[in-house]
Amino acid sequence: MNFGLPSVAAAEVPAGGFVLDVREDDEWAAGHVEGALHIPMSGFVARFGELTEAVEDGRRVHVMCRVGGRSAQVTQYLLQHEIDAVNVDGGMLAWDGAGRPMTTDTGAPAFVL
Repeated sequence: MNFGLPSVAAAEVPAGGFVLDVREDDEWAAGHVEGALHIPMSGFVARFGELTEAVEDGRRVHVMCRVGGRSAQVTQYLLQHEIDAVNVDGGMLAWDGAGRPMTTDTGAPAFVL
């Protein structure tokens, strides 16, 4: 499901790579990538400055949602604004399936909602 956009498999996101999670608050609370920037797609345009500030060093943005649809839309938006962005194929479901680590803000066991 790459929609003709640059994409990367969840297993290939580099350790310490910059991850932008565009899922909603309840999805984020269930489990997310440690260190990811959380800006829900529903409020993304209003909070776009938070992302541009976080990546002013030019690093690549790995955009993540649950399965890849919302993140594809956000990736397209970022590319239109000349930000180096790739869609994470399969989203958090693929991340979890690849055995990549997840965390919660509460210490509860992480899962994909």
